[in-house]
Amino acid sequence: MEIDTTQLPVVVIVGRPNVGKSTLFNRLLHQRRAITDPSPGVTRDPVASCVSINGKSLRLIDTGGFKLDREGLDELVVGRTLETIEQADIILLVIDALEITCEDEEFITFLRRYQERLLVVVNKTEGGRLEQNAWNVLSYGFEKIIMISAEHGDRIAELEEAIADRIAYSEPLPKSDPSASIRIAILGKPNTGKSTLSNLLTASQASLVSSIPGTTRDVISGTFSFKGRDFTILDTAGIRRKSKVTENVEYYSVNRAIKSIDEADIVFLMIDAVEGLTEQDKKIASLAHDCGRGIIMVLNKWDLMPDTKNTFQAVSDRLRFLFGKMEYAPIAPVSAEKGSGVDLLLNTAIKLYRQLTTRVGTSRLNAALEQWLAEYPPPISPSNRFKVRYAVQISANPVVFRFFVSRPHALTEAYRSYLRNKIRRDLGFSQIPVTVQIHSSH
Repeated sequence: MEIDTTQLPVVVIVGRPNVGKSTLFNRLLHQRRAITDPSPGVTRDPVASCVSINGKSLRLIDTGGFKLDREGLDELVVGRTLETIEQADIILLVIDALEITCEDEEFITFLRRYQERLLVVVNKTEGGRLEQNAWNVLSYGFEKIIMISAEHGDRIAELEEAIADRIAYSEPLPKSDPSASIRIAILGKPNTGKSTLSNLLTASQASLVSSIPGTTRDVISGTFSFKGRDFTILDTAGIRRKSKVTENVEYYSVNRAIKSIDEADIVFLMIDAVEGLTEQDKKIASLAHDCGRGIIMVLNKWDLMPDTKNTFQAVSDRLRFLFGKMEYAPIAPVSAEKGSGVDLLLNTAIKLYRQLTTRVGTSRLNAALEQWLAEYPPPISPSNRFKVRYAVQISANPVVFRFFVSRPHALTEAYRSYLRNKIRRDLGFSQIPVTVQIHSSH
């Protein structure tokens, strides 16, 4: 499986010149990639490489030194360093145990705004020397420091463990395949037109069409193309109330139909437009929602509905009211028998698939999170106070975001809904289910 490296967590090594940033970069990389030399200013452009630390994949970046007195290219070098910091998930601030300079102090002041992403590394403490100097770094307000020797490898394992702990929330996501077939499961009550729609889309008679409930028993698979995209259709048995399922064959058919949700990207929930919504429709939709599948409510037999101006709006409002938490799901009126509305249905399916396979970079997500927290800050009373520290998208299709919070039990369902709605509205997931997980940041 090829990994999308643009989605990997970013770890940036920063500090003033000559504190051992490039030596640490090479040490963590287990190879000599960055040039090391006692002359300050050797590293100019950020040097990046992918690496696995304690089983966690990440992008490691070495940067140019932070300087107060700048000449020549120094301004550009420092500017590139500050730009890289903005994109970082973890910032490794390297300080030389031999001396803390005015440049260190200025840089520490600048980095306070990134406190949650900061790991402070005091270098050149090999063999335990200069540890007393190193502890003085705590006077700048840091909760923890890690004393290492990048040159000799002392305590590098401790640093790697700290990095891995910080990025334990994130796994590399596979690259999406733009040529992958979009898998559609057609689900609904018996006699809503599932097989008729399947045959229409695949231009075949693979599914038997009959007015007798339970005609389809196996999951019938077919393929077709639309606007350059390949589709796979799974036509399923109609799902009736358990009390009405009497035959063993039908029992297993219904179970297989439900399991087809796991195999699909998108569910076409076939609803008889004339009969209206039933409890079975709601249960099917709930199953698809819980699995994180895209859902389109397909109002079939729309040609039999009154041809008045506000009919669709009235039916849509009714569906939104009855479905409650699924207000995001699009509604498509079609006639499977006459073929009307099918282009709109498939265009909607392509749009949903694009949202299902969208991946948001960690830096972009956390920049958005800062804005959301500013717009609606968490409560500050002692009993329910919590702090949202950072977030990451841990999967696509289904779309799952994980938020790391200081006190997860204090985060209310209302605030969870607020975060979910912001993800939908601001990050491009407006028509699909989004799962929000809350984990402790400790």
